Amino acid sequence: MSGLIWFKSSYSDAEGSECVEVALSWQKSSYSDDEGDNCVEISTGPRAIRIRDSKRKSGPRLAVGAPAWAGFLTYITAA
Repeated sequence: MSGLIWFKSSYSDAEGSECVEVALSWQKSSYSDDEGDNCVEISTGPRAIRIRDSKRKSGPRLAVGAPAWAGFLTYITAA
């Protein structure tokens, strides 16, 4: 499961002994080039869809709510 990134819940205690961790799994776009360098990756979660550049995995990320993501998908598939 090397593609998973684990995040500690904000409800965890300060010592980290009682916590919940959630995993994000990133998926590359089907429009990615053969080397996988020129693409967008997304990770879906219960509250947000996270988007990042595959070349900058630890770089900036964008998080949007499910309604905004659905609107975006509707827009790009209609074009």
